[in-house]
Formats: sequence, structure tokens, C-alpha cells
Amino acid sequence: MRLEGKTAIVTGGASGFGAGIVRKFAAEGARVMVADLNGDAAATIATEVGGIAQVVDVADRDSVATMAQAAQAAFGTLDILVNNAGITHLPKPMEEVDEDEFDRVLAVNAKSVYLTARAFVPGMKAAGTGAILNVASTAGLSPRPNLNWYNASKGWMITATKTMAVELAPHGVRVNAICPVAGETPLLASFMGEDTPEIRAKFLSTIPLGRFSTPEDMGNAACFLCSPEASMVTGIAMEVDGGRCI
Repeated sequence: MRLEGKTAIVTGGASGFGAGIVRKFAAEGARVMVADLNGDAAATIATEVGGIAQVVDVADRDSVATMAQAAQAAFGTLDILVNNAGITHLPKPMEEVDEDEFDRVLAVNAKSVYLTARAFVPGMKAAGTGAILNVASTAGLSPRPNLNWYNASKGWMITATKTMAVELAPHGVRVNAICPVAGETPLLASFMGEDTPEIRAKFLSTIPLGRFSTPEDMGNAACFLCSPEASMVTGIAMEVDGGRCI
């Protein structure tokens, strides 16, 4: 029960890595808001873990503000914020990514961190405590070709994590990131372009431990970084990647 009595929001919490984080947090005693664009899926996961479902578009200021109001009403003080929601563009040469795709990737993967900071950092600073976790990617550390602007958005998130950590440390708020390798999530086919045994084998050949990451892997790493066990850890981008970035 490492998170007993804690309150948490997990964006993109209805599927993939987000759902793994939600389930782990709940199992460790946290009250969790499952925030997702897919309201039905969020409600399903929230019911499963005894949490709260919240529909949110993390790239929209008013939607994030509504989520913050709902969290205030449900929790009062928020202890943990996980910025997990993310999207990618399909693999293609950088100049072939159209402007709408670029704008959406940066809005969901980068602007969302700014919007949630505006919504939740003041309360954490006032409380003198809190943990923020940004779900980045190995793509931000060791980029693959043809995912250029997705890679760049995750690199942005890693730098944002470090600068947030430096600024918020005097206020008792820790900020970290995890960097997953490709996993069995709804985004896997988008990363690969198409899901075939040959392409899977190619991806797996770059991961020394020889398997994709799982939602459970991310839940375990997130739980540690957001728990009191990591009270001296801030500003890191933890690779949860089976050795991919070595």
C-alpha cells in the first residue's frame, strides 16, 4: 500500500500504459481519476478500480480546467499527476507529415503538460508536496527515423520534466519522466506503420531483453517514482525499455 491515502490523476488512463498505471496505483491504495477522451472506456476502468472517470481533451484549456474542477470536488488536494495521454503520426519522412498532424502531436504531447501544470501546480505548491510524472518515450532519447515530430515532442517532454523539477523542488514538488520502449498498446501499430510478424521481429531485435514493454512495467515504474520511496528522486527520465537505449 505504497500510495495509501494518496489521490492521483492519470491522463490517457483508459487504455495501454495509462490503464496499467491506474491499476497499479489503485492496487497500492490510491484514489484515482481516470481521465481520457474516451469516456466509456474511462468509466469501465474507473469502475474496475473503484476510481472516478473524467472525460478530458488534454490539448484543450477549458477541458483541462473542467478536469481540475472535478478533481478539486472529488479529492480536495491532488497528490499525483500523471501526464500519460499521447499520440503519434504514422511513420513517414518528416516533410510528408502534414501541418494538422504536426499540430495535433505537439498539442497532445507537449501543450498538455503546460495546461495541466497551469491547472495543478498552484495547488501542489500551496500544499508543499506533490509528484508529477510525464510519460515520455525512448523516442525522445534515441530517435528512430520517420517518426521525427513524435520523437521531437517526447524530447520536449524530457526537457520540460527537468526544468519543472528544478523550479518546483523548493516547493516540495517532484517531477520525473519514464521513457517506455514500444509496447503492447493501441499505439503500437501506429509506430510500426503496420502490424506484421516481420515488422514486430525487426522492432524486437532492437530490444536486448527481447520483448515489448507492458502496461504492468509502466505501472511498476510509475508507482515507484510517485511514491515516498522516491522522495530523493526528481528530474530523471527513467528508461523502462529492456535495454533499448544502451
